Amino acid sequence: MMNLRGKIKEIFDTQHISDRFSKREFVLEYADNPQYPQLIKFEIVKDRCEMLDEYKVGEEVDVHFNIRGRAWTNNQGATQYFNTLQAWRLDRAGAEGAAPPAAQQNGGYRKPAGAPAGGAGNTQEPPSWMQVAGKEAGTGSFLNDIQEDDLPF
Repeated sequence: MMNLRGKIKEIFDTQHISDRFSKREFVLEYADNPQYPQLIKFEIVKDRCEMLDEYKVGEEVDVHFNIRGRAWTNNQGATQYFNTLQAWRLDRAGAEGAAPPAAQQNGGYRKPAGAPAGGAGNTQEPPSWMQVAGKEAGTGSFLNDIQEDDLPF
């Protein structure tokens, strides 16, 4: 599962491929570098096509998606590869329940609300190799983190 935040640039009509399969595409403007925004096309399939009806061009959204890949061999025997970004959920940016931003503190690790301190299981704690002298790496400046290192180089 992946997610990306951006602004809806274009929404296309639903395409009915067969009586059991339909898809709908939309374009998201992703601007990790505002000087060079990227236009990324996603598709939504089957019964989820209608979820785009709630959104308008220009709205900022969080897109949750999976990457799909497949191979196709033409009549001459040459194989071509295709990738698809298949969205399965959309949230308005900043809406409650929306995905947290990709760049968050502690290297993207966070403990779920109500999770016990320590303990085993999938608590999304940073792995031990990210711990620096009793604290999580990345919580201070780079120089502070490496000053506690006893390596001679």
